Amino acid sequence: MRLVIAEDSAILRDGLVALVTRRAHEVVAAVGDGEALVAEVGRLAASGQVPDVAVVDIRMPPTHTDEGLRAALALRAAHPDLGVLLFSQYVETRFAAQLLGGGAQRVGYLLKDRVADVADFMDALTRIAAGQTVLDPEVVSQLLGASSRPDGLDRLTPRETEVLSLMAEGRSNVAIADRLHLSYGAVEKNVTSIFAKLDLPRDAGDHRRVLAVLRYLRLD
Repeated sequence: MRLVIAEDSAILRDGLVALVTRRAHEVVAAVGDGEALVAEVGRLAASGQVPDVAVVDIRMPPTHTDEGLRAALALRAAHPDLGVLLFSQYVETRFAAQLLGGGAQRVGYLLKDRVADVADFMDALTRIAAGQTVLDPEVVSQLLGASSRPDGLDRLTPRETEVLSLMAEGRSNVAIADRLHLSYGAVEKNVTSIFAKLDLPRDAGDHRRVLAVLRYLRLD
């Protein structure tokens, strides 16, 4: 993968660069603020080298409020194929909703102090680059508490709701089966039932997974 990293803490930024380069990935830019991030990606895009994923802290200079998010939204609008991972110390439901509201493909939101395993972090980057959604369970939980449940979700069984919750975290059917101690076939049946109960069109293909997650998070 080719990555850009935007993190105002020089120690954490250098640590992330070392982490991914040791695993044979390339960091094409590492910057300390949102403006520099947008400028660097623009420069790379001009030469036909849009990165695969941008790892972005939400709170960066000059105000340390939402500069990273605004930069991420600008990049998503200008470069739809660029994956974006918000890597923050805080759960900001409003910010998560804004990022996901533009479509949940190639996006992620992880909390810094909850990523205890390097392999999990690298797996999240790989999945985002592949077009998937990766959300910290705490982000999912707080998004669910932000508004009322829309029509359709009340038709799901407790097991289907559990499966959909894990889908919202970006887990594959194989990972869901392992987590819930189910067979792969049982998970597939639950996923198919979820799509049917949420009235998601068959012609949406794999995009139905994204639509189901957006419905679950009340962002559709």
